[in-house]
Amino acid sequence: MQAITIPEPGGPEALVLSDVETPRPREGEVLVRVVAAGVNRADSMQRQGFYPPPKGESEVPGLEVSGTVAELGDGVEGWSVGDEVCALLAGGGYAEHVRVPVGQLLPVPAGVPLVDAAGLPEVACTVWSNVFLTANLQPGEVFLVHGGSSGIGTMAIQLAKAVGATVATTAGSAAKLDACRDLGADVLVNYREEDFVERVRGATDGHGADVVLDVVGAKYLGRNVDLLATNGRLVVIGLMGGRTGELDLGALLAKRGAVVATSLRSRPAAEKAAIVAAVREHVWPLVADGVVRPVVQSRHPLADAAEAHREMEASGHVGKILLTVG
Repeated sequence: MQAITIPEPGGPEALVLSDVETPRPREGEVLVRVVAAGVNRADSMQRQGFYPPPKGESEVPGLEVSGTVAELGDGVEGWSVGDEVCALLAGGGYAEHVRVPVGQLLPVPAGVPLVDAAGLPEVACTVWSNVFLTANLQPGEVFLVHGGSSGIGTMAIQLAKAVGATVATTAGSAAKLDACRDLGADVLVNYREEDFVERVRGATDGHGADVVLDVVGAKYLGRNVDLLATNGRLVVIGLMGGRTGELDLGALLAKRGAVVATSLRSRPAAEKAAIVAAVREHVWPLVADGVVRPVVQSRHPLADAAEAHREMEASGHVGKILLTVG
């Protein structure tokens, strides 16, 4: 089969379309014939040599796909060859076929095109696990997501609004903020022109944010804590702004706040399966009803993976960038 490999770390040109051996499903796995794969920041980090796959997982990048079931491994029940599916992966998605633990397999939600479904698993699982399972966002609370026009951001805005939260978001242009408003964001902050702490505080009569979902990391750590409401929760899921920051524990104590940092890719299969099951139960009905929708910026053929990475790293997109296969 054909897949994208990374012979040497580097820029987008390091992504090479290669012939590799087609995987076979092991016990408890399903082989998926890939129709599309989502492009994520983690793929860019892997390409540059900073984010290797977990031990024993495919070296091929790609953390989510959509496609059809091609083969069932031993012990798999509840799925049939030909089923349309999407899946959360630890790697291997930029390929014509990928093997998937059955617990990380999802049906394509009603009304979603098969290609576009590739942009759902990673963002839905990331947002649900962090914002709801970890931070326990509640109706009526104030939620801030940084980078609201990203794949994570567009999903977070929609899900937070669906549960009745007040949603604030940051983005770097008027066009991106307009897109966030269209998805339901209530408080819009252009981080190039405004301080998000002052803006969100002002918009919430000084309350601040009950939950903050942050992909920036060290650069925003102090200000995120400053913005937290009493009993607020900050969840850090990215390090785009650095990995080492200074934390004022006195400020955190005064707020009775919590700072949590999580990742999804390296979690044990059982934990991922539990998250996927929760997404199927709570998020998929919202997608099927049209309350939450995939937001897709562009689609590129698998052979043009380098161009897809260039587009992602230019940061002009809204929502997901996809690779199409076959």
